[in-house]
Formats: sequence, C-alpha cells, structure tokens
Amino acid sequence: MSLELKSVTVTRGKAQILKDISGTLERGQIVGLIGPNGTGKSTLVNAIATIYPFGGNLHWEGRPVKLGEIGYMPQQAHVRASISVTETVLLGRHEGLGWRVGNALVDQAIAMLDEFGIGHLHNRSMHTLSGGQQQLVLLAQRLLREPKLLLLDEATSALDVRHQMQVFDRLRAYVDRTGALVVIAIHDLNLAARHADTIMLLNRGYVAGLGSFCDVVCADALREVYGIEAELLQSQSGQTVVLPLCAA
Repeated sequence: MSLELKSVTVTRGKAQILKDISGTLERGQIVGLIGPNGTGKSTLVNAIATIYPFGGNLHWEGRPVKLGEIGYMPQQAHVRASISVTETVLLGRHEGLGWRVGNALVDQAIAMLDEFGIGHLHNRSMHTLSGGQQQLVLLAQRLLREPKLLLLDEATSALDVRHQMQVFDRLRAYVDRTGALVVIAIHDLNLAARHADTIMLLNRGYVAGLGSFCDVVCADALREVYGIEAELLQSQSGQTVVLPLCAA
C-alpha cells in the first residue's frame, strides 16, 4: 500500500505554496522531504495530515487520509501543561485524560522513552524539559500508537548530533519492524543522504526530484534549487556527503 499524491496544491492567503505535487510513496521506507526555506516542506506535511486544506487528491491505502489514523508531529510541537513525561507518552495511545491504564502499558511507555535515551526523565514534568527533550518525548508518544503512516516536520531540529542519529536509528528499526511509511521534512542534507530511502526534493512549490538521494541530488540541482556550489563526496563507509563550498 502507498501514499498517493496527485496534483496537490495549497494556497495560503493569496500565495500558492504548493503548485502541483504528484508522486507515490510506498510503505516500508523513510521518505525525506528536502528543499530550501519557504519551498513548501512543512506545508506538504500539513496537507498530508489534513491540517491544511488542499486541492488535488491525497490517498493513503486507497482512501482519504484521516488524522486520527496516522502519527503526526508538527515543527513547533511542545507541551506547556504540568503533566509528566510518562503521561504525555501514554496520551499517544489514548488521546485523552481520565482513563486507567495497566502496568504493562506504563512499562511499554517507559521502554519507549528508554529507546530514545530519556527513560530517566519519566517522572519529570513536561514544562521543565528543554526543547530537544520535549521533541524526543513527543516522538516517543507518536510511536507508541504504532501508526502505519508517520508524518514528521523537522523532528530533529532541536537535537544534538548524537540524538539525531539515535532518532533515525529508532525510526529505521520502527519501519523495519512494522512496514510503516515515515515522511519527514529534513533541513540537513547529510542526514537525508544517510537515513532516507527516498528523497522528494521541493523547489518553489514543485517536485524537483523524486528518487534515491544520489539520483535526485547532484551539483547542478544544488546550484539550481539551493543556490550553492557544492561537492558530493563518498565517505569511507560509502555514504554520500554534501560539502558546501560557497553561495552560487
């Protein structure tokens, strides 16, 4: 099954942000949405999640997307309420307060926190955490529900390098275990090169490329889309590395 986009458009005010987005994204992979600021990455994530109205067609597993059936984490996600980290994660399963949960589910929530290296925070109040710690807690919350479609908008933007790698390792394990589709907007091209199976490159509201990183991202594309001169190198591990040189 797949996520199918056909001529998706989004207009905000008088500006048309997405102009003609089409493509098929298959389950069992991590799809990285890349492109410069203002090109429509967050808008596309919000359109897929049904947060923004859109033109065209969006179908998940052959039918319209329903927000309650997917996992969605916006870019500015944070919690100001005085609830604990464990309670926040449990909300991912129940989407509401005032319920009784068994010890097994609490243990599952804490185990999920342990996977992100923050199990020691389980009794802390959310409003006492840093932005990066909150990102990790909210990602654990989304994964506890085990959605088959997970939409993430800059889910690692507030994290240091170690935690970024840890998050993508967890996402990879999750995709391999469940066959889910993860769509994540990514600013860091080298993170996208290392961790995304498929790249959707956006430029000025259009799809400038869809495929593997090596097929989509080249020196010409970086010059045209990002306005930079860059070299693409191969690391000793065989990974593609983008080395920016100067503004074009």
